[in-house]
Amino acid sequence: MKLATLKNGQPDGRLVVVSADAAHCVDASPVAPTLLDALQRWDAVLPALTRLSQALDIPDARTSVGAIAFDPRQCAAPLPRSFQWLDGSAFLNHGRLMERAFKTPPIADFETIPLMYQGAADDFLGPHDPVPLPSEDDGIDYEGEFGVVLGATPMGVSARQALQHVRLVVLLNDWSLRGFGPREAKSGFGFVQAKPATAFAPIAVTLDELGPAWREGRVHLQLQTYRNDAWCGHPHGGAMHFDFGQLIAHAARTRRLSAGTVIGSGTVSNADAAMGSSCIAERRMRETLAQGAPRTPFLRFGERVRMVALDGQGRPGPFGQLDQVVLRAGALAAG
Repeated sequence: MKLATLKNGQPDGRLVVVSADAAHCVDASPVAPTLLDALQRWDAVLPALTRLSQALDIPDARTSVGAIAFDPRQCAAPLPRSFQWLDGSAFLNHGRLMERAFKTPPIADFETIPLMYQGAADDFLGPHDPVPLPSEDDGIDYEGEFGVVLGATPMGVSARQALQHVRLVVLLNDWSLRGFGPREAKSGFGFVQAKPATAFAPIAVTLDELGPAWREGRVHLQLQTYRNDAWCGHPHGGAMHFDFGQLIAHAARTRRLSAGTVIGSGTVSNADAAMGSSCIAERRMRETLAQGAPRTPFLRFGERVRMVALDGQGRPGPFGQLDQVVLRAGALAAG
């Protein structure tokens, strides 16, 4: 099943069920007005949402359920806001490169205990929303990731049990400001200014929608990124060192996780440089190691970033596309 949120002037938008081909959608508000509400009552609303999904995929039944054309440009993030957003660093290749970039000493238990920070969950961006930021001098960067959205998850859950609490999978761009990263990384208090609002692809999917691409607690799809019209990379999500069960168990070790909690994989990264990178900082570090200095600049206002998941045959995955332009904060109001 595919779920999305249409903007309606309210903070949490309006939940819709999307057809398998992402061409149509149907209002789900009689079942659950918002995705957060659906997640909080998942077992109760799942049968009705499933019936809507099945009806959408029968052409003759679409009229009876009030189907309309699905327009991703009208979408907010699937969850426009939630109680908690936690981002891991499950791709060790990326983590090692970032250690070098930030000039931080190696972490002794890096391969056995996941790294994770708590980000802002009150203002997620939609897939086509502009990205307003204060200054180009802050080192504007994108970070392509996969993520999971949870139902209520108990404290102390095991990594294997944790996967039973995954309700949805998402594709996201964890926007970053690299100019703040080194100081905040060394402070011991985590990222704040380095992490502006995170953006999400339009569609959140249930595990069955991924089929064989969901296995071993990982998303086995490539994450392809373009900067303007230039290819930047398509690393494979199956290369996670820590799977999502381990990330969830780490987050829930000392506390419960509310329904709607989002957990990110961290930047998708492969050791093979030919797969490219899902962020500029990683590319710059590879350039430094190979050529002695970085050559790729961080983003400037007016630049465009696109992300899409691809299957093994290069076909677009089920999440739809992120397609955003970076703007100076205040530019929209001034215009």
